[in-house]
Amino acid sequence: MPEQAGDRRARVDVRAGFGIVGDRYAGKPAHRDASVTVLAAESLEALAAELGSGPLDPLLTRRNVVLRGAEVEALRGERFSLDCGEGEVLLQGGRPANPCAWLDVVLAPGAHRGMRGRGGIRCAPLSDGVLRLGPAVLRAAVTLDPAHAGDAVRPVPRRRATPASGTP
Repeated sequence: MPEQAGDRRARVDVRAGFGIVGDRYAGKPAHRDASVTVLAAESLEALAAELGSGPLDPLLTRRNVVLRGAEVEALRGERFSLDCGEGEVLLQGGRPANPCAWLDVVLAPGAHRGMRGRGGIRCAPLSDGVLRLGPAVLRAAVTLDPAHAGDAVRPVPRRRATPASGTP
């Protein structure tokens, strides 16, 4: 497994409509609405407990931002901001950041399946700013419960259409 320490950044510059400066997906049309990924640290802790694997390195998930004490999955579809002391960075929470099968190799067997529903969210940056390693203030209009930070959010099963009465 490749060394991940080089992926850790003390500071990243975020650009509205672009992403994180220097990120391989920044500015790519397919990623503009999903160029910043956010994960709850508790998701990995819950997974480690389920798998009995011991601590898991959040860098190996390849998420841009890892938060502690934040119910990240509840931010899907919500605007929120992070302030690391240099001003707020406004983000639009979007679709889930679905895990890939590579997690079974770099984290532990079963990690791919175990991270489903709690792999974090993909966000669109709505403002320019700086995010730093360390404490941050998360502001959101939705109520967030830190006790549910590592909980998996499972999709609601779709109902099958039933034929109208009287049709064969």
